[in-house]
Amino acid sequence: MGYLDKFRFCPVCGSSRFRDNDFKSRRCDDCGFTFYFNAAAACAAVITNERDELLVAVRAEEPQKGTLDLIGGFVDPGESSDQAICREVKEETGIDIVSLIKEGKASMRYLFSLPSTYLYSGITIHSCDAFYHIIIPADTPVQAHDDVASCFWAQPSDIHPDRFGLTSIRQTVSRFLKEIGIL
Repeated sequence: MGYLDKFRFCPVCGSSRFRDNDFKSRRCDDCGFTFYFNAAAACAAVITNERDELLVAVRAEEPQKGTLDLIGGFVDPGESSDQAICREVKEETGIDIVSLIKEGKASMRYLFSLPSTYLYSGITIHSCDAFYHIIIPADTPVQAHDDVASCFWAQPSDIHPDRFGLTSIRQTVSRFLKEIGIL
């Protein structure tokens, strides 16, 4: 079911004359309010260490509970994707990327973005996912928190992209493995 199909009444005036305007919006015939269904901003990190291992997470929640994942999540209002990925990494693994970078022990760079979809409560949410490469010391403590069931370091040669549940994450892992000559 599409996101806009869930909204039958205008959120401003409550009118039932809240109709499709185009492929990404609904417009109220009574008060003129137009609601746009724009993509949500999300981010994820390809985290590697000095031994060229990749940090892999296991999803603790739906969608795709139990599948492999990268660390990441949605960007909060008022937050840049750079800030969001640092926050998400800390929430999900306990790693303080900001402190590690300030200490000269880690690096972070933007890679690319991909469009994606995310099934939430029966609604398909469109997102624009920003990906980062973060390199941290091999001895950095990592512990699963938040919506991560577990996480582990994996050699790139042992990684199978088809085990990653979310499409944009799977595409990113495949791209990463191709860039380092594994696929």
